[in-house]
Amino acid sequence: MMKRSTLGWGSVGALALLLIGLTIIFNYVLTGWQLDLTQNHLYTLSRGTRRILKGIPEPIDLYFFYSRKAADNVPQLRAYGDHVENFLREIATDADGKIRLHIIDPRPYSVEEDRAAELGVTGTPMNAAGSKFYFGLAGTNSTNGHEAIPFFNPQKQRFLEYDIAKLIYRLAHPKKPLVEWYSALPMSGGFNPQSGQMRQPWLVYRQAAQLYDLHTLKPGAAVIPADTRVLVLVDPRNLPPATRFAIDQYALAGGHIIAFVDPLAESAAAPDTPPAVGGPDLARLLASWGVRFNPEEVIADRSLALNATGPGGAPVLDPVILGLGRAQMSQHDVVTAGLSNVNIDTAGYLSPIKGAGTSFAPLLWSSTDAKPVAAQTLAGMFDPSGLLNGFKPTGKRYVFGARVSGKVKSAFPDGPPKGVKLPAGTKVLTAAVKPLQLLVFADSDMLSDFLWVRHLDLFGQTLAEAWASNGDLVLNALDNLSGSNDLISVRAKAGFTRPFTRVAALRRAAEARYRAQQQQLQKELRQTEQQLTLLQTKRDNKSTLILSPAQQREIQHFEAERVTIRKRLRAVQAGLVHSIDELGTELKVINIIVMPAVFALAALAGAALRRRRRGTAQPNREHP
Repeated sequence: MMKRSTLGWGSVGALALLLIGLTIIFNYVLTGWQLDLTQNHLYTLSRGTRRILKGIPEPIDLYFFYSRKAADNVPQLRAYGDHVENFLREIATDADGKIRLHIIDPRPYSVEEDRAAELGVTGTPMNAAGSKFYFGLAGTNSTNGHEAIPFFNPQKQRFLEYDIAKLIYRLAHPKKPLVEWYSALPMSGGFNPQSGQMRQPWLVYRQAAQLYDLHTLKPGAAVIPADTRVLVLVDPRNLPPATRFAIDQYALAGGHIIAFVDPLAESAAAPDTPPAVGGPDLARLLASWGVRFNPEEVIADRSLALNATGPGGAPVLDPVILGLGRAQMSQHDVVTAGLSNVNIDTAGYLSPIKGAGTSFAPLLWSSTDAKPVAAQTLAGMFDPSGLLNGFKPTGKRYVFGARVSGKVKSAFPDGPPKGVKLPAGTKVLTAAVKPLQLLVFADSDMLSDFLWVRHLDLFGQTLAEAWASNGDLVLNALDNLSGSNDLISVRAKAGFTRPFTRVAALRRAAEARYRAQQQQLQKELRQTEQQLTLLQTKRDNKSTLILSPAQQREIQHFEAERVTIRKRLRAVQAGLVHSIDELGTELKVINIIVMPAVFALAALAGAALRRRRRGTAQPNREHP
């Protein structure tokens, strides 16, 4: 008996030593190994990010400035900071030495704090003493180029991987991307023959020219340069067949295109001249890309209408000048997520063509209080507010902007149009070789300054103040498509912070019961007050302040009923807390007892199975 007990305790001790040894070995041998069991694979790099890391030509230094000690007082921020740090470590591990990660906790008035400011990471003031909280990322490459994420906004945690991948891609490819820009609108400025003065370029055009290698595509161009990262088409009217064929070939080669088409481009019209109706010459190309665009109709939306100047200078609601809020923008696409508002004017609408083979993801859309209006009707209308008379919405949402991707068909299946001469050596494509990346918007007026910019005169200097996010939308689109297909493929993930859905459901159910009880209490209170008022009017001696027995009984009844209902309300709240506590106890039991027990039983079963196999495999020895 003693021997058996000693053997049992010895086995327990040996098992404990084995577990300690395995823990030490795993800490050293399996460093960097992980198993991502989260629902949305928050800690797993996407395929596009892995390809970007493999394409880094020279080592890149990443500096993660994170005030860890200061974050201890904010548990949610500390949790997100740890998540960002772990994600950066995963990226550095997967880059095979091409990324050197430096984690820095800047102290006040230190060299590290100066370094953060030098690299573009901004600190948020925490107190009057001047201490700052840092939570950003900076990167440098071998050519002294640097990029930065000034601050990791927890509200943009869905795009964490995209933002980091974009920073790495820009450092690995520091050359400004080539953007070919074609516009039938006077965006680039120049001489205005009507006023006899020079016309300033539109602000969105100036911003794009500062950030990219911007070239103007000539209307008669027969070929899109091979190194073009993005082709921008703004209201492309009256394009010659050679240019349309060049755009088709660029799309088949897997080009990146941003198109602004418009059934009624008011910005293209001369003063006191009705705008041209009929839309651009891109409808045929859009159809081959899987997008249906009707150039004869404009969307009017009563709920999103903005004020405009009506006859006599009076402000009127214009149902074709629309202000789109966050509810009309996709929060799952990096181009539109985070924008506050976008204004559009006489916009058309887009829809996918079934069987086209391309994906169609809406980015901007109308409310359900909208309907199509003939563009010809609006062309000569001086007071569009008249559209609100007898307005009958269709109840549908109309798409103003969309992301389209996939291998497309040629709009010229028989080859180049007649009379088109291509440069020598040009290879004609009849089918797509790479997927097209297209961002298309059914409005071009949204780029004009009057819809999103307010110009201020300050001491003789003209300053531009944005009052809408139209410019940010265009720059986001250029920023997204100017990267590689790998970067474009890195889409938003689910947020790192996960809500307690069970707890929220319990709370909503209890609050619903609470509201019902509260409404019942208020109803009984009103009824009692009415009865008291009625009793007051029927008193024999109206000058006395002494309550009658009936009034006293009514008040006593009301007070007793009020006490009872309050007890019920407290019981509901106590039940809510009890339900949440029970759920918390269940989770603790599962995490602390059940799951370890399951793993332990699985380990014991595996050990027993191996022991049995070894016993079966051992040969039987026969004694002589």
